[in-house]
Amino acid sequence: MNNSLQLDIPKRGMPVTIITGFLGSGKTTLINQILQNKQNLKVAILVNEFGDINIDSQLLIDINDNMLELSNGCICCTINDGLVDAVYQILERDEKIDYLIIETTGLADPLPIMLTFLGTDLKDLTYLDSVLTLVDSENFTPDHFDSEAALKQIAYGDIILLNKTDLVSQDRVDYLESYIKTINNAARILRSEYSKIPFYLILDVNLSKLQPYLIEDKNHQYELQKKPKNHLINDGFTSISFRSERPFSMLKFQHNFLDELPENIFRAKGILWFQESESKHIFQLSGKRYDLQVEEWLTTPTNQLVLIGRDLNPLMIQQSLTNCLTM
Repeated sequence: MNNSLQLDIPKRGMPVTIITGFLGSGKTTLINQILQNKQNLKVAILVNEFGDINIDSQLLIDINDNMLELSNGCICCTINDGLVDAVYQILERDEKIDYLIIETTGLADPLPIMLTFLGTDLKDLTYLDSVLTLVDSENFTPDHFDSEAALKQIAYGDIILLNKTDLVSQDRVDYLESYIKTINNAARILRSEYSKIPFYLILDVNLSKLQPYLIEDKNHQYELQKKPKNHLINDGFTSISFRSERPFSMLKFQHNFLDELPENIFRAKGILWFQESESKHIFQLSGKRYDLQVEEWLTTPTNQLVLIGRDLNPLMIQQSLTNCLTM
C-alpha cells in the first residue's frame, strides 16, 4: 500500500491536525510516519511537551526549520498568546507551509487548543481539519490513572486511533472500541500497530466538530482565558528531568534503576549515553514496557531523561540515576 501523502488541499486557510493522546500512546511515532512519507508536501510540526527537556522534538526525523517547540504544557491549559504567536510564525514564513500538525503533551485537554483556531484571528487563516486521539491498547483502562485529561482526549477526538493492537488480544481491542463509543459515539475509530495507518484516513478529512462545543458553552473561551485551569495539577502528575554529561553504566542502569523503577512512574523517555556503547540509545517506557532503540550520535553525547508520574520523589529518583553514572 502506498502510504505517501498526496493530498488535494483546498484553498481555505492552512489545514491543522491536532494529534493528542495519553502518555506513551504513540504520538511521536505517528508524526515520524507522516514525515517519512510526506513527499513534496511542506509540513510544519508544533511540539508541546510537559517537562524541562523536550525529548519529542529530538526524536522527530528530518524536520529542520519546520518545527517549533512550546515547553511545560503551555498550550494545554488555556488559549494564550504563545500558541497563537507560534502559528503566526509558521504562517509568515517565506516558504508556504501546506499543513500544520500540533503534537500535544500526553496530559493535555485538547479543547483549549481547538478553541484557539476558532476563537482568535487564526480562524480566518487556518482550518482545523481534525483532532486525532491515540489510545494505547495495552495500557488504557476506563479509569486510566484517574486522568480527566485522558477522557477528554477521547471525548473531543474526531478520530480515535487504537494503537499497539499487536500487544493485546482481539477481544481486548473490541472491548476498548465498545468502551470508547460510550464516551464518543461520533468519532471514527481506527486500529493500528506501531502507529502505522493510511494517511488518507487521518489527514485532510474535514472531520472537525468544533462548532457544537461553542454552541453548548458560549462563555467557555472567556473562562479559559481569564481563569486558566492547571489540569496537570488536578490530575496529580509531575515530571522529573535528568541531565548529565557523564555516561551511564549499562549494567547499573538496568539493575539499579529499571529493575527498581517505582510503580508510580507511568511514562519515561530520553536519550541515553552508555559507557559500553558508541551509539545513542532512544529510551521509551510506557506502563511496564520499555524499549531501547540504537541510533548514531550526531551531537555531543549526553544523557537526557524525563519521567512522568504521580507522587514522585525527585531527590530519590535523581540520586538513583546519579548512582548509575560512571565515575
